[in-house]
Amino acid sequence: MSRMLDIANLTVYYGYVNALSDVSIHVDEGEIITLIGSNGAGKTTTLMAVSGLVEKAGGSITYRGQDITKMHADRIVKLGIAHVPEGRKIFPQLTVYENLVAGTFGKPGITKQQIADLADQCYELFPRLKERMTQAGGSLSGGEQQMLAIARGLMMDPQLIMLDEPSLGLAPIVVEEIFELITRIRDAGKTVLLIEQNASVALQIADRGYVLETGRVSLTGTGSELLSNPEVKRAYLGV
Repeated sequence: MSRMLDIANLTVYYGYVNALSDVSIHVDEGEIITLIGSNGAGKTTTLMAVSGLVEKAGGSITYRGQDITKMHADRIVKLGIAHVPEGRKIFPQLTVYENLVAGTFGKPGITKQQIADLADQCYELFPRLKERMTQAGGSLSGGEQQMLAIARGLMMDPQLIMLDEPSLGLAPIVVEEIFELITRIRDAGKTVLLIEQNASVALQIADRGYVLETGRVSLTGTGSELLSNPEVKRAYLGV
């Protein structure tokens, strides 16, 4: 597998607070990589750093061999990195289809036919969205809104999609469905970098994982290795 994303010795400060300290992770093409850790561990900051949304105090971020450490967010998106933030953040007044079209705004020169083709690909992954394509996004259930947020991220046709807490606030049966969809997204040729507090479910689908504690990587391993790790069991799996 070829290396897609390389984060080396990444350091980020919020004022005087050290949010990330020498964080190094890598993502290979076709993998599902998950970051787990408690609130405030630095997971969201890591994704925001990759997306160009926070200033870096040190370290580097390389995407497909290109240094994107100081690159502006709009250019990073155009390179093929999509970021689906925590809390869904769909446009509640727009229809499902209009929300999907909004996901292409960072792709200059895209044609109506290309938009329609990308929407059809999303409808294949998320048939429920096709059934509700003329409904306002705000009228959807929580699980459907999360599907819409992920589908909107896929409308940029990214190679790497980063998902921040996709199961947050969802019923267990919906969580299971969301994680099945994440696996299908990977099987459709995308690479996934996932933040998830539901460590057990995330590690079950992850090829590899990283544990973040107070802005540092404390453990790494395959999904199965971390699931069986006594420290991970005690801290994150309630075992």
